[in-house]
Amino acid sequence: MTKISPEFEEQMEMEAVISVSADVSFASDHFPKYRIGADYQIMDEQKEGPKGPSLKEVVAQETAQLAEQQKRLSVRDLATKFDKNLAAAAKMTDQAKLRETASLEGHVLLKKLRDALESLRGRLAGRDKEDVEKAISMVEALAVKLTQKEGELIQEKFEVKKLANILKQASEDAKKLVNQERSFACAEIESARVVVQRFGEALEEEEKISDASGKQELEVLLEEVQEARRIKLLHQPSKVMDMEHELRALRIQIREKSIMSLMLQKQLAMSKRAEENRSHLYQLCGSETLGSSLQVKACSDEAQELSKCSIQWYRLPTEGSRRELISGANKSIYALEPFDVGRFLEVDIVSNAQKVTVTTSAPIGPAAGLASYVETLLRKPNTEFNVVIFQMNGRNYSSKSVHLFHVGKMRMKLCRGWITKARESYSSSMQLCGFRGGGNSAAKSLFWQPRKGQSFVLVFETERERNAAIMLGRRYALDCNVVLAGPEDLAFI
Repeated sequence: MTKISPEFEEQMEMEAVISVSADVSFASDHFPKYRIGADYQIMDEQKEGPKGPSLKEVVAQETAQLAEQQKRLSVRDLATKFDKNLAAAAKMTDQAKLRETASLEGHVLLKKLRDALESLRGRLAGRDKEDVEKAISMVEALAVKLTQKEGELIQEKFEVKKLANILKQASEDAKKLVNQERSFACAEIESARVVVQRFGEALEEEEKISDASGKQELEVLLEEVQEARRIKLLHQPSKVMDMEHELRALRIQIREKSIMSLMLQKQLAMSKRAEENRSHLYQLCGSETLGSSLQVKACSDEAQELSKCSIQWYRLPTEGSRRELISGANKSIYALEPFDVGRFLEVDIVSNAQKVTVTTSAPIGPAAGLASYVETLLRKPNTEFNVVIFQMNGRNYSSKSVHLFHVGKMRMKLCRGWITKARESYSSSMQLCGFRGGGNSAAKSLFWQPRKGQSFVLVFETERERNAAIMLGRRYALDCNVVLAGPEDLAFI
């Protein structure tokens, strides 16, 4: 066995120390502890104490816990949990950096140790040289294992960085979700505030409407409203619904009482007029609805014969208002026309310097189904009616042949086959109204003046067609900014 002198050992130790750079910093002041296994394998020394779980196991465990708690955690708690995990990931990244630094120091130390052993192998021979070579092989094996550890550390560092990015993104998403939920909550609060405000406005409006009823009913309604408000504050929807049903029933009762009061007033007015008419010498006979005729008849033996009296019909927009003269209506029979609907009619009978006035008991009512019939005809571009000419230019027309009366959106036309009697567009000189000359067929007749100097009295097949023709013509003329009426009726429009 070759011996080494003390001087050589001191010289080798000095060389080993000098060869290490002064810029290298070591994590510890001693060489890592390890032991040699079978076939000269380097085995790490088992650390004392309990061994904790690896980083992958910790990450997997935290992920599982988050997945289990995600359903029962609130959005704010989930965001806080993500922030804690993000801080833990940053801490693990710092630990991985420290391990990387320690690994670099280990590489430097092993390189210096191998260089020292290589220099020592060149100076030794025999069995000592073999021992040095075995030491060199052990150092190389340790370097390989350290390299493997570095690879695992790099992979672990990559996974930690990936997990940190995922947690960071999840934290940002959680914050966005918190902000979104906060905005939704604010919107719901604002919507609830608007609903409460509308409910208050509705209650105030109901209070204003209820002022029209009696003082006793008003006090009852106010008590009911206050009770409804108190129940609403106590969050008892069932009682609020009961109060609403009671309020609705009260409103229905008030409305029925109002309708009954109006009917009683109307019946009272009709009875008063009937008593007045009984005291008069004349009365009106006939239905006071559109499509019929009214006739003046004597109801007393003292009444003068109508043929010896002067008769004039008037319209009253409302009872007691200024009368409107109906030009040409000076016969004992008057056929009601659409312009009379909703108005009172009054007739003056003058004989021997004595004037008697008779008024209808109620405003003239509309004909049943006439409005819907007219709306159906308005959907057509033009409408045709079968008519017979009764008078032409104020004279009786001898021929009783059937003609067609066209009522269009821009003009009106009267023809028989290819022969056209009159055709005119709507203008201010055109007149259209019911026939006011009396007679049995007055309810089926109308007066039409296409232009000045030309006029017709047309007899329709039914009262419904006559009234529909008048309403259609006036509607189409109004669309052309023209008002169709009878003679001298424009003065009262």
